[in-house]
Amino acid sequence: MDDYRVVADALAADIEAGRLRPGDRLPPQRRFARQRGIANSTAARVYGELVRRGLAVGEVGRGTFVRAAKPPPEPALAEPGDARVDLELNFAVLPEESARLARALEPLLRHDVLTAALHPIGAAGTRAAREAAAALLTRGDWRPDPATVLFTGNGRQAIAAAIATFVPVGERLAVESLTYPVVKALASRLGVELVPIETDEAGLVPAALAAAGPVRALYVQPTLHNPLGTTMPASRREELARVVAKLDLPVIEDGIYTFLRDDVRPFAAFAPERTVFVDSLSKRVAPGLTAGFLVPPPAWAARLASSVRSGGWAAPRFAVEAATQWIVTGTLAEVEAAKRRDAASRASVVNAKLSGFPVRGDAASYHRWWELPERWRAETFVAAAARRGIALSPAAAFAVLPGHAPNAVRLAVSAPPVETLAAALDVLVALANGSPEDLLVD
Repeated sequence: MDDYRVVADALAADIEAGRLRPGDRLPPQRRFARQRGIANSTAARVYGELVRRGLAVGEVGRGTFVRAAKPPPEPALAEPGDARVDLELNFAVLPEESARLARALEPLLRHDVLTAALHPIGAAGTRAAREAAAALLTRGDWRPDPATVLFTGNGRQAIAAAIATFVPVGERLAVESLTYPVVKALASRLGVELVPIETDEAGLVPAALAAAGPVRALYVQPTLHNPLGTTMPASRREELARVVAKLDLPVIEDGIYTFLRDDVRPFAAFAPERTVFVDSLSKRVAPGLTAGFLVPPPAWAARLASSVRSGGWAAPRFAVEAATQWIVTGTLAEVEAAKRRDAASRASVVNAKLSGFPVRGDAASYHRWWELPERWRAETFVAAAARRGIALSPAAAFAVLPGHAPNAVRLAVSAPPVETLAAALDVLVALANGSPEDLLVD
């Protein structure tokens, strides 16, 4: 019984005979080890072997389950079971990207340059970094003033600094009714109340913001909204600019995905005197090395810089120097262009596979919003997909008010290879065309 494969074979036989049914939760590994008289490490190898054979699926925080259906032959699920298909997180890292980035960083590895890059840096970075960041963030006729550009460790820290600047503890921040989940967490930590504002096909509804009562600021994602994937048209931006001017509201514009729509003027171009533009390198480059950008109006730059310093949110100098090098060499522009092409190729796959379903999202977006058939609940669908080795995000993750989430899921399509994405979508379509009751059938 020392060989973990013998124990795995016994469990496989129980699954084949129906003694363990699809969807059954296996005991926690420690309990299983005690029951079988084996070491905890052996129990872990047994469960890993079942996952590898496609007989079980592990779900973080929930346990290990007997797979709800036999794995189909598609590549998405023919991989080892511990290599799940991630349609939950957006992190596009293209095959040729690392080589491009590495070549551009070679000057930073000189002894004298690296010594300087390893020293601390303030929120304002360096003049060269500010000039480079302003060039990177320029869209059409809108170009940030390099003198006002600030740097943070990542986009989340930039958002946190902006919220902390404008919304005191106990006060209210307006957001779209479906919003970036990190903003919900930041608001909780900063003691800020979120006020959900209605959205429609064009984005946040300005009249709903005007009727929302007193708020101290607005956080909004007008370009490639997360999770809806939609982009606010210019006419709606103009209307929203008039409303925030009348309300005298600061606006925090999250532009994290604007690099995928370089043809769209940011909201900051419509309300430059009251908009703080936030962006970062996490989507442009990769989450492993990033820097955040804050572009406030000149009158607010000192306040934002103080918030960055007091929150400990300033960027590491090496990240700022790396970003500057990538920008001035044109490397980042090449990576952005490659990702726009990649997003377009994935859009064609999504459109083909999900044809006939109510799916929202800009063609340039790396995510889609899928309104599920009525027979499915989003949480049940997400759990069923997880048992097939596919990770999704339910609408509840983005809803500001508990219990007010639509029956939908977000598909993040940037991470898996295109062939794996196509196969995973086939699995999800088959699941959506069935019903939850099918999970109870062998």
